[in-house]
Amino acid sequence: MNSARVKVAIIGSGNIGTDLMIKILRHGDHLEMAALVGIDPASDGLARAARMGVAAIDTGVEGLLAMPGFADVKIVFDATSASAHLHNNALLQQHGVRVIDLTPAAVGPYVIPAINLDDQLDAPNINMVTCGGQATIPIVAAVARVAKVHYAEIVASIASRSAGPGTRANIDEFTETTSQAIERVGGAACGKAIIILNPAEPPVMMRDTVFTLSDPADRAAIEDSVERMVAAIQRYVPGYRLKQKVQFDLHDEANPVTIPRLGKMTGLKTSVFLEVEGAAHYLPSYAGNLDIMTSAAKACAERLAQTRLL
Repeated sequence: MNSARVKVAIIGSGNIGTDLMIKILRHGDHLEMAALVGIDPASDGLARAARMGVAAIDTGVEGLLAMPGFADVKIVFDATSASAHLHNNALLQQHGVRVIDLTPAAVGPYVIPAINLDDQLDAPNINMVTCGGQATIPIVAAVARVAKVHYAEIVASIASRSAGPGTRANIDEFTETTSQAIERVGGAACGKAIIILNPAEPPVMMRDTVFTLSDPADRAAIEDSVERMVAAIQRYVPGYRLKQKVQFDLHDEANPVTIPRLGKMTGLKTSVFLEVEGAAHYLPSYAGNLDIMTSAAKACAERLAQTRLL
């Protein structure tokens, strides 16, 4: 383990912020926790931070800025909400802090570690898209590096119990942000995102379905590209996996597929079915939707910190 560390702080003492804190404390390579920040003095996250020797601040971003030693904090994660992030980021940027945004605010460029992290290392603010985006957009990109993708649709199904107030308050932002990132990062000409909150008991793990319609291409090459992408994501999200082999359907002129807004189209339909099991550092294992966000954010911070330490 590298003894040199970059100090980081997390704004948001809910499930995501607390899970991220525990990941960094247990498995951080180049990262050192400086503070967990919230606005509820009675939150479990702040209580855990204090017990684990991390500064617990209950006065929001303003409290973080006033914290002794704040000048040493180089990276701040924001795990609040899209609306709160606008305020938090505006203040943090005045101090030259690198911000990793886990909300759908999309102030900075969309980043998915397995695809484009190294292209955005100089960005003052990077956006982690959404849980569904982190799970599915790499698959769209995997198809797109083999064939031109005209349309991509993703369906993210998560346990209702793993969807906290932040997720529920940002459903519209989730679909809009994910759809845009499918195009900008995934490489699809047109993207669509759907989220389902599954109330099943016992709670189900995160399941994701990816459909793409591309130019006809070598199916073995697409399958290989998808499998290589899955392996790349598993390096930072071990519970990420294919549920079954990649499926293909050819839609030619005699059998076109009708796509909303685009009409009848032809091409190769690729269907990929995924499951994300959480690492259960703080959250239950079925909350893979939250785990993939914190794992991806940590991977980004580790890379940012590594570049500062080289």
